[in-house]
Amino acid sequence: MQNDWLSVIPFLIAIPIAVKTKQVLPGLFAGLLAGSFLLEPSFAGGLEKMIAILVKGIIDPGNIKIFMFLYAFTGLIGMIKIAGGIRGFVEAASARIKTKKEALFLTYISTIGTFAAPSFRFVTIAPIMRALLKKVKMSTQELGFVIETTATPIIVLIPIATAFVGYMTSLIDLATENEQIKSDAYQLFLQSIPFNFFSYVLILVGIYLSFFHHSKSTEESDPEKIGDASGQQEDWHNCDPSVGKDLPEKPWNLFLPLILVIGLTFIFTWWDGFQKEKGFFTAFIKADVMTAMLTALLVALILTFLFFRFQKIKTGELLNSFILGGNDLMSVIILLSFVWGLSSASEELGFSRFVTSHSQWIPPSLLVPILFVFGAAVSYFIGSAWGTWGILMPLGVSIAVASDLSLPLVIGTVFASGTFGAFASPLSDDTNTIARILNLSVIKYARYKLKPALIAAGITVVLYGAVSFFL
Repeated sequence: MQNDWLSVIPFLIAIPIAVKTKQVLPGLFAGLLAGSFLLEPSFAGGLEKMIAILVKGIIDPGNIKIFMFLYAFTGLIGMIKIAGGIRGFVEAASARIKTKKEALFLTYISTIGTFAAPSFRFVTIAPIMRALLKKVKMSTQELGFVIETTATPIIVLIPIATAFVGYMTSLIDLATENEQIKSDAYQLFLQSIPFNFFSYVLILVGIYLSFFHHSKSTEESDPEKIGDASGQQEDWHNCDPSVGKDLPEKPWNLFLPLILVIGLTFIFTWWDGFQKEKGFFTAFIKADVMTAMLTALLVALILTFLFFRFQKIKTGELLNSFILGGNDLMSVIILLSFVWGLSSASEELGFSRFVTSHSQWIPPSLLVPILFVFGAAVSYFIGSAWGTWGILMPLGVSIAVASDLSLPLVIGTVFASGTFGAFASPLSDDTNTIARILNLSVIKYARYKLKPALIAAGITVVLYGAVSFFL
């Protein structure tokens, strides 16, 4: 027990390397490697220990379900793209929208059908707004900001049918298991949603900029504005392969698969819970949500495949698009494996005991605001919400247990800190994707949205301080 301090070494290695390299995976790998050698201090023993830890996490039945869900979900999105669902939606919407208010209203209301993942939101909404840029009469930077506030900040609050749910739930499950807490990870995720204060504040900031704030265009001073030197607007079909002219225009190829996923998720969740306890609302509480979501997704995949084949889309094209779509998330699956490994190694070294013994001197009312600020800084410098969540969730849950803090509050704080980086960092996928589609300078765009992001973060710190004091 006197060597429990060794348990922090994997994190002290992982975080600086991730910040320095601006990549999460090298940091996680180095941290796991260090933890493995601390557990088995020999060349062969350390490597064998690392392999054993990784294999243990990968073959866990619950983790395999998460892998299957993430791969199948992004594979479905790949099929939707090749079937022309996204292009059809963009063409239909851009032809009907005539005013700025209509365009902005579409941006918000379309979240109902495109909340699967941030990148999915961007390739459906950003091309529409790009095509309507002159009608909207907003600077392209401000337009990007508004679109981004309807992506990750909203998606992290949605409890079903997103690429985030399985990943976020698995992190909670791992962290609580390390602390020997018997609880339902999905229920904790639901309870944490009201405490993701940064998302709520940022959404309100986005609404304010959308409908009540009138800023002058900054595009005249930006040499990378949309359009060429003659002022002619560039064809928006070139901004992303998902809306290319070579694809068909079939908006129902977007709507039907999403309706199937959402509808079947509710049905299978209710049915799974109903087998355990009668009652409509009780069934949802008792259900194994991850299994129900995976089952619903697989049924939706089969029906979507048949629907697309009925339209004479070739089997080979559908299978290739599914595999390419699924492969887009392989990096996340690898990341998740190393997150599990790092957490397991540090826990074997006594991380929970160390945190319990050495966090008592910090006032509980300050722990949550400090955790948010620290996580926001880490996420900004590594540019990854998922990486930040993976690194900080074990730490956050250990602090919550040691200081008798509300678990949902701390979990919501960890998710909020990662959301800050996903939105504000110039390294994040969100920033780079929206900048590419809207033809913006990444650095200038990131600098533009940093100020409102910091304002939202400041308000969030105050809110966490107030809530921590009362809870």
